[in-house]
Amino acid sequence: MNIFFHELKSYRKSTLIWATSFSMLAFIFLLMFPAFTSDAELSKQILSNLPPAVRAALGISFQTFFSVYGFFAYVLTFASVAGAVQAMNLGVGVLSKEESGKTVDFLLTKPVSRAKVMTSKLAATICLLVFTNLVFSSVALVSAKLISTAAFSSKTFLLVSGTLLLVQIIFLVLGVLLSVIIPKIKSVIAVTLPIVFTFFIIGTLGSIIGNDSVKYISPFKFYDFNYIIEHNAYEVKFLVLEAIFVIVSIIVSYSVYIKKDIRAVS
Repeated sequence: MNIFFHELKSYRKSTLIWATSFSMLAFIFLLMFPAFTSDAELSKQILSNLPPAVRAALGISFQTFFSVYGFFAYVLTFASVAGAVQAMNLGVGVLSKEESGKTVDFLLTKPVSRAKVMTSKLAATICLLVFTNLVFSSVALVSAKLISTAAFSSKTFLLVSGTLLLVQIIFLVLGVLLSVIIPKIKSVIAVTLPIVFTFFIIGTLGSIIGNDSVKYISPFKFYDFNYIIEHNAYEVKFLVLEAIFVIVSIIVSYSVYIKKDIRAVS
């Protein structure tokens, strides 16, 4: 039994739905971009009426909002939340479904090690997220080129778009870690939603009160769009922080899963 391809097949429909939804979101929002830039001064006046705390919570910065990068970054503020839910659902569900679906005995009696089971499932989920982002980024880039009247760098645009995948990888490995630590998960969404929204609220509150230290707590604030647009790169310290978290989470997940006492199906 090829576990990798089995997982790709199992999640293909939901992944297509996620990819299509993200793409439609980007396309529809980017269609609004000309309306904001046709009379930028009027749009600035309207947005200026919003309290600074509200603008901070929504991720609206006058510095970049009226560029195609900044407007797209505003869309990503909300797309990242949905993306985190998708990624964590995959991470929590890809292993826990075997126990909840009572197929774990069948799987582990096959001539395949637990490490290989974990590797195959993890590789499949990463491929699903990469596919989602390839579709999303491609549609967003083409849409931006169609609606933007000014020239812009595709590289910078794709760097902004790439933050979605970077955030998703964090929540994916967090989901995998929780799935091997929590004894029995009855509902994936009951685990995913509280955690995702807690991190989002922490990040939002940090932006409202102007506390930069929250960037080290909430993955949603790891990658500052203004920094990416200005420097055409990610902040190295947050790439390193993510790499450490991902590596440690994966090592712990493997260690726990290999030694975990899997209860027999009754």
